Amino acid sequence: MRNLKLLCSVAGAALVWAVPVVAQDPDAVVEDRRDENVILPIGQIEDKDILVRASRAGEWTSVRDYTGSVTVITPRQLDQRQTRDIADILRDVPGVSVAGIAGQTQIRLRGAEANHVLVLVDGIEVSDPFAGEFDIGTLQAEIGARLEVLRGPQSALYGPDAIGGVIAYETASGRSVPGLAARVEGGTDATVNGALHYGAVGEWWDAALSAVVVSTDGQPNARGGSRDIGRDSYTVSGKGSVGVTDSLTLRTAARFIRTEGQFNDSDFDPASPTFGFTIDSPGSRFTNEAIYALVGAKLETLDGRWTHDLSAQIADVTRETFGAFGQSSGSEGDRVKASYVSAFALADQHNLTFAADYEVEGFRNTTPGGFAFTGRREIEQVGLVGEYRYSGEAFDLSAALRHDINDLFRDATTFRVGAGYRITDTTRLRAAAGSGVKNPGFFELYGFVDGRFIGNAALRPEKSTGWEVGIDQQLGSNASLAVTYFDSELEGEIFTTFPPPNFIATPANRTTVSEQRGVEVSLNARLAAQWSLDAAYSYLDAEENGVEEVRRPQHIASAALTWTAPGDAASATLVVRHNGATPDVAFIDPSFVPVRVNLDDYTLINLNARLRLTDQLSAFARVDNLLDERYEQVFSFVSPGRSAAVGVEARF
Repeated sequence: MRNLKLLCSVAGAALVWAVPVVAQDPDAVVEDRRDENVILPIGQIEDKDILVRASRAGEWTSVRDYTGSVTVITPRQLDQRQTRDIADILRDVPGVSVAGIAGQTQIRLRGAEANHVLVLVDGIEVSDPFAGEFDIGTLQAEIGARLEVLRGPQSALYGPDAIGGVIAYETASGRSVPGLAARVEGGTDATVNGALHYGAVGEWWDAALSAVVVSTDGQPNARGGSRDIGRDSYTVSGKGSVGVTDSLTLRTAARFIRTEGQFNDSDFDPASPTFGFTIDSPGSRFTNEAIYALVGAKLETLDGRWTHDLSAQIADVTRETFGAFGQSSGSEGDRVKASYVSAFALADQHNLTFAADYEVEGFRNTTPGGFAFTGRREIEQVGLVGEYRYSGEAFDLSAALRHDINDLFRDATTFRVGAGYRITDTTRLRAAAGSGVKNPGFFELYGFVDGRFIGNAALRPEKSTGWEVGIDQQLGSNASLAVTYFDSELEGEIFTTFPPPNFIATPANRTTVSEQRGVEVSLNARLAAQWSLDAAYSYLDAEENGVEEVRRPQHIASAALTWTAPGDAASATLVVRHNGATPDVAFIDPSFVPVRVNLDDYTLINLNARLRLTDQLSAFARVDNLLDERYEQVFSFVSPGRSAAVGVEARF
């Protein structure tokens, strides 16, 4: 009840505070209504060419000026692929690998660990402070939302957690999607998915309220199992802003997520022939609940050339698991963060930014039984950032330096530099280099599982340094190609060791270097008047001391082919996603020392179609995993087979 009251209060504030300040609303460009399938020549701007999280200045940055690697997924692309779980469309982004089971879906950028990826939702850090990473499986696609995926070290801008990059999810504002929009669908496995968005806008304000509900009985996920693994997920979010004066803007955002589901555990009976394998586990279930909120104020001075932005945000995440005899584990994590950003435009092309972050993360293990430490611990950090950006006609330059002051770990300094040069109107070269850090999390430091895991309070932060070079090539007026080579090294990687004589798992820092290098390719093309193609390919070589890292496939590829009828009266999209073979670890030895195994490659084919019935009403249908591929993303956890859904969507 306490959480529900807090949610209602913040969501209510989101409907009161609002403003039509375009510089803070990336979705406002949707009002342009241009066909996002058209690939515009370099120099012309559309929604997919706008970045918000590429700079701490909090202003729009053109993709053509960005010196790193980025993918922008527009609301239209989410709609065309009928995306319901954000994790699914991230498979179409170069350099991203996804591995999920019930209760935890992980994302890795360029071979970095899952907890090396910073996830922002409407500017709020949403990772679980206790676990150190965000379960991307709890992020549902809302009407009118968009994504930005920045690959490569971003710690110089955003601090720890951003070694691999940043994934920024932005919900629709009341200005970008005004009025009422709703969709509802039903499908196999007793699946029901509904989404609602209401946007309101005035001369000096705008506000939006969204909700998503997902309920499914699921499918079995144990080899030869019969127990369906279902889930129910509820998301409510609100955002808005208001112009107090011509120069002062207030804004707010809030989000509540609750997910309840079943899961299967592994068999840890040494006498069982299925020891270490996932088996049907009646009564095993989980509950995850999270509350996020942000308030901020932005003041413009010197005719808008000097801006000051002050914000505060909170995150409160609770996770619990239950077995046949009651609660089996639990955790609480919370974060309070305050930021001040001052951005000054020296001229049309030169920009200086200073940022200061103050953050406190709190942790508590709520696992019952009395054998684990259940007291509260906190980590405090201050980050100071300096950033310079130059955007010229042919040459672009960016540089950032950050110094983090930690109360528990040694202070750290990280950097990022990048440059881009347009050789011609259709060819651009770019290069970037940077460093990152990742502090150990609560469970790694103090976690305890009786007889299986003991934390290590002596852990030190992981450190990474990487670089990349790339080329962006326009192919005529209807296609564009991007190719990037990257290389990075990780020192002090935290891994799980099994020291004698008891061989109980405990984390430690490696003394060797972990290396990640690879190639990313993306192609966007309009093949004909009604046909468009988006394709991506990634090659990754991720090794630690010469041994291939787990859950990092060498080859990942995807392609989305879309047909749109004249006047957008109907459309159809075919999506093909291939995940190469990948190593994993299995605990099939009674000593609990991991055994390396290899997971087979797999290819998923999704097909969907949409028909516009009236100006306000559309009907749609889709089939996921059309060929009913049986595959595993994690050892012995079988992923879902074929599923289908039909539904309607209305906009007023």
